[in-house]
Amino acid sequence: MPIESYKDLVVWKKSIGLVDEIYLITKKFPQSEVYALASQMQRAAVAIPSNIAEGFSRHHKKEYIQFLAISYSSAAELETQIIIAKRQYKDLNYSKADLMLEEVKKMLYVLISKLKAVSAT
Repeated sequence: MPIESYKDLVVWKKSIGLVDEIYLITKKFPQSEVYALASQMQRAAVAIPSNIAEGFSRHHKKEYIQFLAISYSSAAELETQIIIAKRQYKDLNYSKADLMLEEVKKMLYVLISKLKAVSAT
C-alpha cells in the first residue's frame, strides 16, 4: 500500500499513541505541575507527530529529513523529561511510555537514515 499521507506512516501512528500515554501519565501529576513539567512533557510529545506531519507535507525530501530530525530531538527532550519525572514522582508507572518512546526514536532514526541514503544516490 503506497504512503499517501503522513497518517499512513507507522511512526506517526505510534507517536500519536505515545502522546496519549504521556497525557495519561501527566494527568496523575500534582496540580502544581500543570504549567510546569506536565506541560513541557505534553508539548514535547505532541511535537513528535506534529513535525512528522509537517515534514511529510512539505513534499521536499531535504525539508522532510529536517522535520524528522526535529521530531527526533523532541523525542530526546521527552526522554529527558521522563527521567526527571521518574525522579520526582516515583510512584507512577513509566514503563509503557519508555517502550513506546524507544520504538518511536528507533523508527525515526531508521527513516532519517534511509531518506538520507536515497538522497545521496
